[in-house]
Amino acid sequence: VQLQASGGGLVQAGGSLRLSCTTSGPTYGRFSDYAMGWFRQAPGKEREIVAGLSWSGVNNYYTDSAKGRFTISRDNEKNLMTLEMHMLQPEDTAVYFCAAVKSLSRILFTTAAGYDYWGKGTQVTVSS
Repeated sequence: VQLQASGGGLVQAGGSLRLSCTTSGPTYGRFSDYAMGWFRQAPGKEREIVAGLSWSGVNNYYTDSAKGRFTISRDNEKNLMTLEMHMLQPEDTAVYFCAAVKSLSRILFTTAAGYDYWGKGTQVTVSS
């Protein structure tokens, strides 16, 4: 599965961005066979999960800093996953990656090790 993240950019604190993740190239099965996640990595820090979403879109996970500000969603017919980010803060500055793992479980992986496929990432910079 080849993933492509887009939608990053420079925004002032308090602003919003919408990240998208699409698939390209051959896929092993359907997009809906995969649980998805958004991760971010700031300079000098480890990659951390921001949000995760089950194959159906019913079960989701948010890291504490994302709760109430970010919304993860997917459209399986369009092979599309999005992350709506609001009230952005400078500490949200990072490269954001989308990731996928073939899973029909309601239980979501919350670490990078749980995902098999990764996009190249999109830079999000929040100025104070």
